[in-house]
Amino acid sequence: MTICIKDRECLFGEIRDGEMVLNEAGRMVESIWNELPQHYSGVDIDGFVVMPNHIHGIIVLTVGAGPRACPDSDCSNNGQPQGVAPTISLPDAVHRFKSLTTAHYREGVRKNNWQPFPGRLWQRNYYEHIIRTEEELNRFREYIQNNPMQWEMDEENPERNAGKEMAV
Repeated sequence: MTICIKDRECLFGEIRDGEMVLNEAGRMVESIWNELPQHYSGVDIDGFVVMPNHIHGIIVLTVGAGPRACPDSDCSNNGQPQGVAPTISLPDAVHRFKSLTTAHYREGVRKNNWQPFPGRLWQRNYYEHIIRTEEELNRFREYIQNNPMQWEMDEENPERNAGKEMAV
């Protein structure tokens, strides 16, 4: 998935020599991403990159999880299943990610003089693609890993279109 900052503001750092150099806000976004599986059952993470004004990430959701077994030594029910594992939807995961990062970013604006943003931090929606094969997964991992090296050609790069007049 891809989530963009509203109005494509570059708030998370900059690209230098084909590498993303995160500022404090970018490190905060990366940290919250990395903590998602610890806070939300049914969510795992894979490839991820913070760009100056957007993120790319792969979220792995546990869909249709079966009963959770309990080791004999840890339960009073002789290791029998204990109900269905909770799951979370992609929209829920994205909403929680956006909410947490927005709250932390606002705090950074107040306490650390981070660049303020008007209105919302993130654009309203996000781009998503369901990955169905190992080949697709590897292709998306490679795209994410190489994204900083492609910044000059990235559609989200505000400098890419600087100086170009809009067609009427």
